[in-house]
Amino acid sequence: MKNMKRWEDIHTDGINRLSARTHYISYPSREVADTGEVSNSHFHQNLNGTWKFTFLEAPEYWPDGFYQDDLDTKDWDDITVPGNWQLQGYGKMHYSDLWYNFPIIPPRVPTDNPTGIYRREFELDRSLEGEQLIIRFNGVDSAYELYVNGEFAGYSKGARIQAEFDITGLCRQGTNTLTVRVFQWSDGTYLEDQDMWWLSGIFRDVELYTRPTAGLYDYTVNTELDSDYQNATLSVSVKLTEQRSQTIVYELNDPDGKQVFIEEKQADEPFSKNVVAPLKWSAEEPSLYHFYMTVKEDDRIIEVLHQHVGFRSIVIAGDTFLVNGVAIKFKGVNRHDYNPKTGRVVTKAEIERDIKTMKQNNINAIRTAHYPNAHYLYDLCDQYGMYVIDETDLECHGFELTGKYDWISDDPAWETAYVSRLERMIERDKNHPCILMWSLGNESAFGHNFRAMAKRAKEMDPTRLVHYEGDRAAEVTDVYSTMYTWLEQHGDRLTMDKVIEKSKKPHILCEYAHAMGNGPGNLKEYQDLFYKYDKLQGGFIWEWFDHGIETVADDGTVYYRYGGDFGDDPTNGNFCIDGLIMPDGMPSPSLAEYKKVIEPVQTECIDLEKGIFRLHNRYDFLSLDHLELTCSLFEDDKLLESFTVELPKLVGRETAELQLPLGQDIEKVSGANYYFGFAYTLKQDTPWAAKGHELANASFVLPGKEKLPKVHVDGDLQVIKEGALLTVYGTDFSITFDCVRGTLKQVTRNGKVQIEKGPQFHFWRAPIDNDMYYVTDYRTKYFMHLGHEIVEDVQYELKDGVFEWHTDALYGTTNSSWYYQLQYHYSIYPDGDIVCKIDGVASGMKENAPVMIPRLGLQLQLNNDFVQTEWRGRGPGESYGDSKQANHLGVYRKTVDDLFTNYVKPQENGNRSDCDWVSFTDNDTNGLIFITNDTFDFSASHYEVSDLEQAKHTVDLKPRDYIVLNIDYKQNGLGSNSCGQDQLEKYRCKFEDFALSFRISPFNSKKTTAVELGREK
Repeated sequence: MKNMKRWEDIHTDGINRLSARTHYISYPSREVADTGEVSNSHFHQNLNGTWKFTFLEAPEYWPDGFYQDDLDTKDWDDITVPGNWQLQGYGKMHYSDLWYNFPIIPPRVPTDNPTGIYRREFELDRSLEGEQLIIRFNGVDSAYELYVNGEFAGYSKGARIQAEFDITGLCRQGTNTLTVRVFQWSDGTYLEDQDMWWLSGIFRDVELYTRPTAGLYDYTVNTELDSDYQNATLSVSVKLTEQRSQTIVYELNDPDGKQVFIEEKQADEPFSKNVVAPLKWSAEEPSLYHFYMTVKEDDRIIEVLHQHVGFRSIVIAGDTFLVNGVAIKFKGVNRHDYNPKTGRVVTKAEIERDIKTMKQNNINAIRTAHYPNAHYLYDLCDQYGMYVIDETDLECHGFELTGKYDWISDDPAWETAYVSRLERMIERDKNHPCILMWSLGNESAFGHNFRAMAKRAKEMDPTRLVHYEGDRAAEVTDVYSTMYTWLEQHGDRLTMDKVIEKSKKPHILCEYAHAMGNGPGNLKEYQDLFYKYDKLQGGFIWEWFDHGIETVADDGTVYYRYGGDFGDDPTNGNFCIDGLIMPDGMPSPSLAEYKKVIEPVQTECIDLEKGIFRLHNRYDFLSLDHLELTCSLFEDDKLLESFTVELPKLVGRETAELQLPLGQDIEKVSGANYYFGFAYTLKQDTPWAAKGHELANASFVLPGKEKLPKVHVDGDLQVIKEGALLTVYGTDFSITFDCVRGTLKQVTRNGKVQIEKGPQFHFWRAPIDNDMYYVTDYRTKYFMHLGHEIVEDVQYELKDGVFEWHTDALYGTTNSSWYYQLQYHYSIYPDGDIVCKIDGVASGMKENAPVMIPRLGLQLQLNNDFVQTEWRGRGPGESYGDSKQANHLGVYRKTVDDLFTNYVKPQENGNRSDCDWVSFTDNDTNGLIFITNDTFDFSASHYEVSDLEQAKHTVDLKPRDYIVLNIDYKQNGLGSNSCGQDQLEKYRCKFEDFALSFRISPFNSKKTTAVELGREK
């Protein structure tokens, strides 16, 4: 090809880059090796901080001498390293899921190729005799050249894996100059089309250090368990830079520091040692041994290396893979390196926070989507216990749209580019016990180069499994991996029943349950399948973080931008807002749901009257003796008794029955609900959570006594009609109806308007992200948001002291031939009670109706003072039909503001399900309670559906001066159809007949409580 530039040459994978090796620290003595501090190594200088920087629209816009030692850079800008230059004011922010931002003409990239030139000085005040001075770049996007003291030192690509250069011969004592020229686009970009922000620059640590040339250049530690998974063999292979007369002292200490063995051998001799009954490493019990290698020459210590070792094995057994002999279950998440302020720049402390949060929420596995993460992550996963699928920095998703998805994946000319990325990852990370699988990449079709990668992976490391979802036939992979596989049949989609029937290899869902906005639903159904079939070995939620970019509005309000907010085109908009964690680190409701579904102890009721329960230990290895069970009995909101229970000696994956006293002697109150709750908490502090942290729970409703009928107080009502309005007057209230619209218009008590707009039927909700593939039809085919009510008849009468109001109406949408026949009925009692009933009959051309509708219910407007909420139903968090495992039945209290979930992109939220009453009170203790003899869902906020629907960001929401209350017969499930299974049949809200009724009663909380009122019919 003509004029092939260095950054377009697929045959140049790197220049002067040292061969890949494990990430380790070399220490001068055994004592300092124990500290684990890089500052105690032979010599280490962190080059993070402020660098000089200039930004160019193309690499060629700077003359050849940009790297010269004596270049004057006083007019250059300052930039922070590590950092992404787009988040520091250079270039353009751009988010897309799959598109390349330039023509697909591999390996060519645009001439307009944003380029950053970085420059800084460092001081060297030591002799380098017997040492090698190395500069390590842990992550630079996308390709870059390195110059030292005016001389070319090297070139590398492969953005998210470390590269090292020997600069010993280019440096001098005193002041030295580094220059790095970074290209945004390179031929490597064709392999880096992941679903994330396009961010460039030096975004991980830059380190300068020395190593003794007589020391180890690289080493590999393997542990192999015997067939009984009892004893182990520890073997080590080493690579020396200079083969001399070195010896190596091998020393192994157990996790408590007790020496297991110490042995000295010639450095060129193989080392292998049997270890009797070692503690084994797993995500549940991450036992780490301390392994020291002391390199000596003539009794002089050259260096000491300290490596954590975990004894564990992973093997294929039929259609399962076994970790230490057990077909484990992944309860995982996909994780990017991400920070809302700094992009892909993350600190060790942030990663540690992530892992602790994951452990606290029962997550046991990470897939490093879709590139090797910062090296800190693997040390922390070893330490805290987290299974890892380590993924190669490789994705070619944009080729899918060309019709030739395997364009370069099946082109042998690109083999080196593909295989090199895998090799560098394996070499860096090979000594981490947390890694169970090497993943060849993501969403890049299949072909020659993936076959070459799989072959190379097995050559380099036969002790781990090979993963790649794009190998649809599992030709070269050890596991059959799929994404977003549906639970129910839909066209010719792959479904889980087909996987169960046909798969001959272990199966994992490397992505499922898209956690975008409000959702996902259906988590329990997936987990039930994983537990039922051994060969279904779990999966990984997409994904951990919402990738919003922190922004401060003019008034100081913080909100988060997403794709399209920066003029980026094409973009996938808020498709990057798809995590279990919001950008500010706050858990989304979906994280609580996932935690519950994958909890380590599941409690099954066998006989509630006798107090017999079955406990399922869902750990793969651990017994339950590290947990404490607390049982509590509630009468609505009142704790009647609480006691701790000694858990049975129940090993991993076993079940046992437990009989408990259930307070049979308690005299039950009519209308009260009785809840028997289980809480499984940590007995002792752990590295990731404090004693008392709850890992699992359960709740059961004990049979109670029926509600007593409400006895209404006698009194007189007066009815006055003025024009189109009719008002019913009682002793301290008035209730106004609109005779034209047939609606309850307003409720006033003691001169204060309490209900500003009465109940009105609707079936629209602010679309959630998981509705995205239905919304166009909802809006343009069914016009679901444009409802019209046609009043056919209004009747009313005052009879036996009770006012009765009846409206017959039809409700349909614009241009629809399907509609509801509605009957509203209100009964007004002299004590101010309002009994509201609505019956709906699905009518018209039903065959033209949508397969799902968002909700069936009523909407009201309450006075803005009614900000205190109490309810009996599921809580405390939001819940929906297919996402309510984490929220138990009980009595809960919140403010209206606290009911609201502030999703990055506003949408339907805050629903509480399976309620039989809800109350609202003001600060003067005046209140309204809504009571049903059945159940309803409710939500309350300061926003209309249209406000949520039209807002692009949270900052766009302006609270109304009233409370919007929804009381629903049913609301549609959430599903995961932003990327995955839509709502399951049993969770769908359909065009069907329905009936909803409830009583609205005024009260004063000083005289009686909502709990007491809620016990009446």
